[in-house]
Parts: sequence; C-alpha cells; structure tokens
Amino acid sequence: MNIPSNLKYSKTDEWFDPATGAMGLTDYAQGQLSDIVFVEILVEAGDQLEAGMPVASVESVKAAAESYAIVGGTVAAVNEGLSDSPETLNSDPYGASWIIKIEGGDASGLMDAGAYIKYCEERDH
Repeated sequence: MNIPSNLKYSKTDEWFDPATGAMGLTDYAQGQLSDIVFVEILVEAGDQLEAGMPVASVESVKAAAESYAIVGGTVAAVNEGLSDSPETLNSDPYGASWIIKIEGGDASGLMDAGAYIKYCEERDH
C-alpha cells in the first residue's frame, strides 16, 4: 500500500495535498475497487464545496463508489483527462489521477500518513 507522507487522508479514502490543493482517491481505495473503468467528475472549476459533498463518481469492474470533498473551498481545477483515462487511478493514484484541486482547503481535521495506515490496517482485520 502506497501512502505518501506529505498528504492528508480521510476515512472515506480520499487524499488531499495541502501544498497544491489536489485531491483524489487513495491507493487503498483503488485497490479495494479493483480495475477502474469509469470516472465522472461532478463539479466544475469555480464551484464552492463543503467537506462531505460528492465530487466524483467512480466505477470499477467490482463496484461503484462516490468520492467526496474532504475539505471545503473553491474548485480551482478539474482533471478533465481522468474521464478519458480512468484506468490511471489504478496505476498512479497520487499523480496523474488527481480528481480536483481546491483553493482554501483546511487539512487540520484530516489524518496524517501514519494514522491513515493504522486506520487501513484496522479495517483489513
């Protein structure tokens, strides 16, 4: 399981990069979903978000899932290429497959990498 230490994490398996505002699905989430075949981003640049609002719908060969904003703020950018290449979520969950970028997001209520690893391990047992 790949959990970069510079990111913040939620119990709904999204990550947030406080330095860039990027947000996406964790490696743990994509591993649980398996082969991702469809991504629909539900917000647009300029939208105001509150934590907990749905930002994307993700479908795999096993299941469908929603991705939620884990911080509030303004949508600064949307990863338009993700809909055309949803499989990048499986190979590069923390790089090319960011879902949105959020301006003004407060990561203080999110888990650090160590806490997220412990949380994932507890769910696996």
